[in-house]
Amino acid sequence: MNRAVLKQRAKENLSSTLGMSIVAMIIYGAIVGLLGMTAVGIILLGVVAFGYTAFFLQISRTREAKLETLFDGFSKSFTSSMVAGLLQYVFIFLWSLLFLIPGIVKSYSYAMTYYILVDNPGMDGNTAITESRKMMDGNKAKLFVLDLSFIGWHLLAILTLGILYIWLTPYINLTRAEFYKELKAQQGGVIYAEAKVVEPNNVENQTPNE
Repeated sequence: MNRAVLKQRAKENLSSTLGMSIVAMIIYGAIVGLLGMTAVGIILLGVVAFGYTAFFLQISRTREAKLETLFDGFSKSFTSSMVAGLLQYVFIFLWSLLFLIPGIVKSYSYAMTYYILVDNPGMDGNTAITESRKMMDGNKAKLFVLDLSFIGWHLLAILTLGILYIWLTPYINLTRAEFYKELKAQQGGVIYAEAKVVEPNNVENQTPNE
């Protein structure tokens, strides 16, 4: 998996959707900030994350997306995304009690959960987490190194008093979407759930020329 290629694809996708991506990021940030760590916020965490993931995954596939996609979690996968969010919150919290590193490792194990749910909205939340663990088996370090490759950008963003994050955050989100697409393609382009094969969307196979 070539990190440079993933990041280049993300930049190309972002170039034509930057304005929409910034608006989506602001809306998402406002929702998360409003809900905070309240009981309602924790319950709806996965539902909101589902829509945010769907938005950037759609851009990575078609170079266009609609703002209403941010609310797909409420209309397409409410129960599943809610359960996935709650279970991840509990699991990562419990693993973090064993010191920070186990919690970080588990967060990378669950990193593909919402992407899987976006492609399989009928899948239950716990199964999506399980499938993410399978998908990330042997790949957690790759995503960790990919995240580390943005350290220079983070430093620049800090020097600009956070202004650069207006561009950097969508860039990172789109790069992660590319990671998911590449990883899924490498693993056969299908998600296995309870001995059932869920066929991927045809549009996913239309990757940009390298």
